[in-house]
Amino acid sequence: MAKRGRVQLRRIENKTSRQVRFSKRRSGLFKKAFELAVLCDAEVALLVFSAGGKLFEYSSSVSVGETYSRYKQFKSAKKDANSKSVNKDTDNTQNNSEDSSNSNILSDIAQWCTGRNIGQMDATELDKWEALLGKALKQIDSRKTQVSTRERAVDLNEEPND
Repeated sequence: MAKRGRVQLRRIENKTSRQVRFSKRRSGLFKKAFELAVLCDAEVALLVFSAGGKLFEYSSSVSVGETYSRYKQFKSAKKDANSKSVNKDTDNTQNNSEDSSNSNILSDIAQWCTGRNIGQMDATELDKWEALLGKALKQIDSRKTQVSTRERAVDLNEEPND
């Protein structure tokens, strides 16, 4: 009987062996995520992309997106709590880079809308555009959450004028 030893952490060169190992490890990881969710009543979301770009996901709640939305709200609230200690120059730099990123995505989407017909695209191109649109929607949702959080904070801090 062969004794199991510690696995060396390095890339497996044989493609077939690598795929088999990926499949087994992925199954084990998903099993552990499920166990954590059930035993500890934790909300767990897990995304795994294979080397070939295939997506595997697990969520203990309704969807990974729901857990991700909860994560964004948590991060936004944490960021708002820490914002008093951050100077305005840092905020402006971050906003400018976000605006630039948003402009680039919107520019890409505009080019796509005017330049190509969906019926002429192959699966790879469609995947690319689906990811781009998804990213744009996530950024819009994130920005909407930030704005509504700030508006609520302003509303709570305003005192009625007598």
